[in-house]
Amino acid sequence: MLLCFAAALICLRLAGLLLRGRRYAWATGLLSFAAAAGAMAWGAAHGWDSAAFRIYYLGGALLSAPLLGIGSLLLAKKRWAAPVGLLYGGVAVGAAAAMRIHGSFGGTHVPRAQAHVDVLPRVLAIAGSSAGTLAVVGVAVLTIRRRPLANALVVAAVAAATTASALTQTAVSAAAACFALAAGLLYAGATR
Repeated sequence: MLLCFAAALICLRLAGLLLRGRRYAWATGLLSFAAAAGAMAWGAAHGWDSAAFRIYYLGGALLSAPLLGIGSLLLAKKRWAAPVGLLYGGVAVGAAAAMRIHGSFGGTHVPRAQAHVDVLPRVLAIAGSSAGTLAVVGVAVLTIRRRPLANALVVAAVAAATTASALTQTAVSAAAACFALAAGLLYAGATR
């Protein structure tokens, strides 16, 4: 729980710095990551409910990786990414607001999306997260000569976040540690 809370605080701090630097897509992606980490901390401390799960799913599954990917594309001067990001963000928020959450919640373990969300929001989350991750890693690799350490840290953060996502169903404490590590690596990479 404390590691998720720490990840949320790190992401909020970095989002503030990025907003000052006018890197809005990355800042919004980090705000989404912070919301998801905060929802995880809440669920671990007080038990999960549909509101915490909806925030976790919107911030973590639907928005954070795609917005970070859009931010990376904008840093690479791909201006077409801004309208794509706005469109995707609107669709994701609409999907999260409209999605039916079913099943009962109990305990402090991260709920499985398959048990609570229909297929369409899950497909949207997989597609958006995959494309966003690919964009972040692709831009980092293509520009690694200009920023070798910073880009290596960003790629490591993506690997940590991916590992965390995989661990949320089996090892919540390890997932929380990986989320905190991902937040720290993003902070280090983005501030270099």
